[in-house]
Amino acid sequence: MRVLVPDLPDFRELRVEGVEFAFYSRDHAPEGEAEGLVLWLATAELRGELLRRSGLGWVLTLTAGIEHVAGALAEGVALYNAHRLHDRAVAVHTAAGMLAAERGQHRFRDAQHEGRWAPTTDLGTLDGRQVVIWGYGHIGRILEEMLTPFGARVTGIRSRTPQAERDAALSGADWVVLLLPSTPETRGLVNADLLARLKPGAWISNQGRGNLIVTADLLAALDSGHLGGAVLDVTDPEPLPEDHPLWSRPNVVITPHIASTTADLFARGAEYTQAFLTELVGGREPEGRVEPGRAY
Repeated sequence: MRVLVPDLPDFRELRVEGVEFAFYSRDHAPEGEAEGLVLWLATAELRGELLRRSGLGWVLTLTAGIEHVAGALAEGVALYNAHRLHDRAVAVHTAAGMLAAERGQHRFRDAQHEGRWAPTTDLGTLDGRQVVIWGYGHIGRILEEMLTPFGARVTGIRSRTPQAERDAALSGADWVVLLLPSTPETRGLVNADLLARLKPGAWISNQGRGNLIVTADLLAALDSGHLGGAVLDVTDPEPLPEDHPLWSRPNVVITPHIASTTADLFARGAEYTQAFLTELVGGREPEGRVEPGRAY
C-alpha cells in the first residue's frame, strides 16, 4: 500500500510492514498513484492536488475539523480525522485561558509592559462559576474534568439540546465556551441577539471556529460593558489584520489558532499515523471515521 505523508523528520522514521511511504512538502508532491493520504500542513493548492490523486481509497486528516477536506473528496473515499491527537491540548489551552482571565493575568501583563505596579482586588476564581460548554464532545468532556476541581459548575450543550434547555443554560452562564465546528447552522450563531441574552459580565471563550461569532456584534457587546471579556484562539477574519479593533480591547485575550499546538505535536502526529496504519494493515477499522455530512 502506497501512502502519501508529510515530509517531516518524524514521519521519515515511520516503518509499517506492507506500507510504502511517499513524502510531500509544501511545494512538492511525488508522482504516481496512492491508496492512502495522511493530510497535514498542506497549502490549499497542494491539498486539492493530493485529494485528486488516482487510486485514493482513504484520507486521514491529522486535524479534528474536516471542513477543509469533506467537500473535495471523491465518492467512495473514506475519511478519518484525528481528534484524539488534539483533544487534551485544546482542553488545557481553554482551561488555562479561563483561569488566567479570572485572575486578571492579561491586565497585569498590560501593566507590566507599561512598567506599572497595579495591585487590585477585582479578581476571581472559577469556584461556583457556571460554565456552558457549547459543543460538548471529546474536548468538552476532558475540559469538564479539568474545570470541576476548580469548583466550576459545567453544563454541556449540543446541537440536539432542546432550545429551551439551551437558552436557560446560556442565560445563567458566567462562561460560554465554544467548541463547535463551522457549518451552515453554526456560522454566526453568536450574534447580537444571543449576546444580549447572556447575563452581564459573562465571558466568551472560543476554541471552535472564528466564524461562530459575528465579530462586529462581539465588539459592540464588549464596548457596551455587557460582556466581561473574551478569550479567542480563533477569529473572523483570521488572521486578524494589524489594525483590527479586537487587538486593542483590554478585556480580549487572543492567541493565533494554536490551542492544539505542543512542542511534541509532530512526534505525536507521527505516532498517531503509525498506530492508524498498523490497524489498517492488520485488517481492523481505525478510529476516527467521519461519516459523510459531518463537520467533526
